[in-house]
Amino acid sequence: MGNPTAIRIFGVCATLVMLACVLSAQAPANSANPTNPRFARWKLKSTAAAPSSNIMTYEPFNGTGMKVTIESVNASGTKSQWGYTTMFDGKDEPVTGRNGTATGSVRVITEQINEIIYKDADGKIVQVLMNVLSPDGKTITVSYTSANAQGLQKPTYATYEKMQ
Repeated sequence: MGNPTAIRIFGVCATLVMLACVLSAQAPANSANPTNPRFARWKLKSTAAAPSSNIMTYEPFNGTGMKVTIESVNASGTKSQWGYTTMFDGKDEPVTGRNGTATGSVRVITEQINEIIYKDADGKIVQVLMNVLSPDGKTITVSYTSANAQGLQKPTYATYEKMQ
């Protein structure tokens, strides 16, 4: 058998090392960390001359989640606002203010990538988004794949810039 004092010292040291690792670990990007780089207002980057805009606002929600609000103005000047909350757990949450969409779910793929799925009132998927945060935290690129009776459509893409 080994020296009981040495075994105790080794155990205490191992415990302290593990505790130090836990305490120094960086929180994931989608946690309650107030420095989450997604928590901001994001404006659609557009080169089109049409007078439309789209602003996404991501705010902390309920400790570990996020409140999402989308404000937009279409080319004819009509304003709209819609949103939902998420706990990043892939569970469907109610969406308010968006025609044809009853729920939204967000699942973390990596610290930079979130998968978002919108469903209609019958639970059918109407749109799948891949929301990708740039390494520098200054842009979000979103691929939108919509679904209709014929199936999934060709994706479209948009880039959002963090507002100062």
